[in-house]
Amino acid sequence: MAERSARAGPGRAVWFTAPGAVAVRPAPVPEPGPGEALVATVVSAISAGTELLVYRGQAPADLPVDASLPAYAGAGGFRFPLRYGYAAVGRVAALGAGVEPAWLGRLGFAFEPHASHFAAPVSALQPVPPDVAPEAAAFLPNVETAVNLVLDGAPLIGERVAVLGQGVVGLLTTGLLARFPLAALAALDPIPARRVWSRQLGATAALDPREPDVLDRLLDALGGRPDLVFELSGAPEALNLAVRAAGFDARIVVGSWYGTRPAALELGGRFHRERLRLISSQVSTLAPALAGRWDKPRRLATAWHHLRALDPARLISHRYPVTAAADAYRQLDQRPGETLQVLLTY
Repeated sequence: MAERSARAGPGRAVWFTAPGAVAVRPAPVPEPGPGEALVATVVSAISAGTELLVYRGQAPADLPVDASLPAYAGAGGFRFPLRYGYAAVGRVAALGAGVEPAWLGRLGFAFEPHASHFAAPVSALQPVPPDVAPEAAAFLPNVETAVNLVLDGAPLIGERVAVLGQGVVGLLTTGLLARFPLAALAALDPIPARRVWSRQLGATAALDPREPDVLDRLLDALGGRPDLVFELSGAPEALNLAVRAAGFDARIVVGSWYGTRPAALELGGRFHRERLRLISSQVSTLAPALAGRWDKPRRLATAWHHLRALDPARLISHRYPVTAAADAYRQLDQRPGETLQVLLTY
């Protein structure tokens, strides 16, 4: 029999049922097995990148969801109906056999889909530090992504850096880069409120990429062509602005996932002659040159450290009860100008 604390009534889980359609369905509250803990979710964060692709039906149906996460072991591709999500924070409500009693009642983070309860191996739970609130802890995947992006980009002292896209991941990446001794750091986003956040997080310039003279303004703000560009906008066409802007032998780190949308790249001009490098960056793995030292625990420990300093909870724009999950996704999809980070509460 699992050791347990008090827990609320029937379970609920969020399902993506078709493009643009989300349902909240009853779900059994699982019994934790050996080595597992039952977690009652307090809050979960909606990703404006991958999850929005799933919501819109733009994620490749034949691509496995994420084999690197225990919650999706054996899962198929992005085919409807499916459950998805990877930023759940909750309190341990029951313990399976062999789990240390100290886990009971503890606040933990897990890469789990949106649901009121889930059972997970305690090895897959991240204890939330006592000085980190649940809403802030829900940003752990985004901060970890920003850490990976910076590791892949490897900024150097005195470099000029541009970040295209100032959603949550773009803003957190800008916040991390602002801690480096760079010559200049420019952020680009079409939404004015996000450009304000860019400056607050340390960008030396924040520009609207829709302006016809944006390239000239970017080079002027940086004092020359960037040595390093991060493409984090989620917009395939933004890659061409990165190519047009980048300096000789510059690195262009592509952290966006475009899903099924193709990117028509201009590779016949500057890209060829300027020896530009496109670097694919994704949070599940690192380049082999770094992976031997920067394993998952080290990256997560680094993310927790910088999460405290970045104070990401201030980026929360909307909170919805899980029963209104369909409204939460519509908000994110249809009103991006007024939306930054959306949370589900339980």
